[in-house]
Amino acid sequence: MPDENEKLEEPAEKCPVCGGGYTEEEIQAGLKTCPGCGHHYRMEPMERIRYLTDPGSFVEFSENLTSLNPIDLIGYEEKLSEAETKAQMKDAVITGMCAIEGRKLILGLMSFTFMGGSMGSVVGEKVCRALLRGAETGIPVAIYTTSGGARMQEGIFSLLQMAKTSSAAAELDKAGVPFFIILCDPTAGGVTASFAMLGDVILAEPGAFIGFAGPRVIEGTIRESLPEGFQRAEFQLDKGFVDLIVPRRDQRQVLKTLIDLHTPVFGEKEGP
Repeated sequence: MPDENEKLEEPAEKCPVCGGGYTEEEIQAGLKTCPGCGHHYRMEPMERIRYLTDPGSFVEFSENLTSLNPIDLIGYEEKLSEAETKAQMKDAVITGMCAIEGRKLILGLMSFTFMGGSMGSVVGEKVCRALLRGAETGIPVAIYTTSGGARMQEGIFSLLQMAKTSSAAAELDKAGVPFFIILCDPTAGGVTASFAMLGDVILAEPGAFIGFAGPRVIEGTIRESLPEGFQRAEFQLDKGFVDLIVPRRDQRQVLKTLIDLHTPVFGEKEGP
């Protein structure tokens, strides 16, 4: 008989990359990364807010937007309700104002748990509002992306979000306000083909899948085998689609540095 006072050992979770067994407490202590190999598990927006932003500084906006059923697809309302319960979000992105070590930042964070992070009308609208607020206020914008692509349950209305978000990113660029993208696992489809590739600086988490179509679709189309690690963050860094791979433990400091580097220094005289 085991000692009643003996603490039961917490079951270990097997890492999908290295196969190491670690407890949930050990994984959480590393910001949901494997203590052995550094594999980055998928993370929810509120979890990111806790490690990224100054305590209590995040104030959500556009929080009351909810999806309709623009093409009257049978069962779509039920899927939305299930996704809202599962992800504890009203749609696949949260946007708000925050501070990182006192630096103001407009922050958007996508959730793959909500219908695969798909971009429908609400996601597109919230991303646009965040970008346009940055253009109006001069506050930098950072968006964490994780998505399977456009939300086809909304038909053409989902595809329109690609042009809509790209146009808003152009307005931010025209205003001279910095735009930072952090690509998380996975980022694919219409999100990759629109605002996710329009940042002034594009960061990625280690090992993140980044692409448009999946590897099986590509192999079936070109009838060739793809190279090892194709469409992973490290491959995209080598090919120039990503500027820097940043582990979670360093993201707060890197974003703070990027904000500082892109902040104009006023009062200095121009010329020699």
